Amino acid sequence: MKYPIIVLALSLIVCCRPKPETESKEAETLSQIKMDTIEVDTIDHKKPILKTFDGLADTTFVRLADFSADFAYDMRYATENNFLKAKVYDCAECYTRVKTAKALIAANADFRQKGVKIKFFDCYRPNSVQYKMWEIVPNPQYVANPDKGSIHNKGGAVDITLVDMEGNELDMGTDFDYFGKRAYHDNMDLPQEILDNRKLLKETMEAHGFWSIRTEWWHYNLSAASNDRVANFKWECND
Repeated sequence: MKYPIIVLALSLIVCCRPKPETESKEAETLSQIKMDTIEVDTIDHKKPILKTFDGLADTTFVRLADFSADFAYDMRYATENNFLKAKVYDCAECYTRVKTAKALIAANADFRQKGVKIKFFDCYRPNSVQYKMWEIVPNPQYVANPDKGSIHNKGGAVDITLVDMEGNELDMGTDFDYFGKRAYHDNMDLPQEILDNRKLLKETMEAHGFWSIRTEWWHYNLSAASNDRVANFKWECND
């Protein structure tokens, strides 16, 4: 019986002996590599530096994402998911005048205090697209006559909804660009949750100088910073 005891004792000695110095150094090196990786990752994923409005006139066109990272976007006309059934924007960018951008950022700060934020469907719109819309829906209740122009064409209008902080849309009763009475602001024949969501959107936007149109719960105008239609403005696409 003494042989098994000797074997067991030797096994315990082998298992419990201190690790060689080289193994300890390798473990230290691996640990340091992991720490370095974490530090590099932290640096690489820092939030982008935002621009300020210093020195910019109210009439200047700006890319909203350059001035705030607190919005959500679903720029429908840069996709085929719209009533035109065609992609008519070069890229999914939201441009507005400086005056409009400032008001949007202020409104969004109020929304965020309530646990929601603005999501954009449309911002500046070229007048060429306005003509395409008019061809499909030649009804001034829903689409501005392109001969007169829309405030979208001047950088003073936005189409928006609200989402929670996880990006889930609040129920507004219809999808964007729904042409019918269910989208009207004065339609009270809707569930209370929808009415409350629309009220929150409307009252907050109005508190920051925006005004709505009766037939579209998503559409908000700010007094145009310039009455001139912008025929040649073209946004830059950022990858």
